[in-house]
Amino acid sequence: MAKTRSELREIATIILYQIEISKKQKMEYNVEDIISANLEVDNEFVREIVYGVITYENDIVNIANKYITKGWTIDRLDQVGAAILKLGIYELNYTDTPSIVVINEAVELAKKYSDDSVRKIINAVLDKILKESEK
Repeated sequence: MAKTRSELREIATIILYQIEISKKQKMEYNVEDIISANLEVDNEFVREIVYGVITYENDIVNIANKYITKGWTIDRLDQVGAAILKLGIYELNYTDTPSIVVINEAVELAKKYSDDSVRKIINAVLDKILKESEK
């Protein structure tokens, strides 16, 4: 049975988390191997998100840090929370996914994988980015 977009976003989050952990531990990794290990069937949506976040990571981090709580940076979030936020920012800025869907999906992932304070930060940052883009 085909996976829903929500399930695919969750897989993309896990892949982004694993990549980040590998980078922080200075371990060699292959993005394709990490994707293959997490997907039963190849999926273009997951690939687009993963490679999109990797490609635009510096811009995404700068955007996150611009809108995150005063005195914080994305690096202070737990690794899963940071992956969720990066995914959300990528989808808001670089895809045609409706904004309300992006924010809702990111918040739902944060409810599942992060604590309440991180969920609130993710929601606030994505909401600020959305409001700024509507000006």
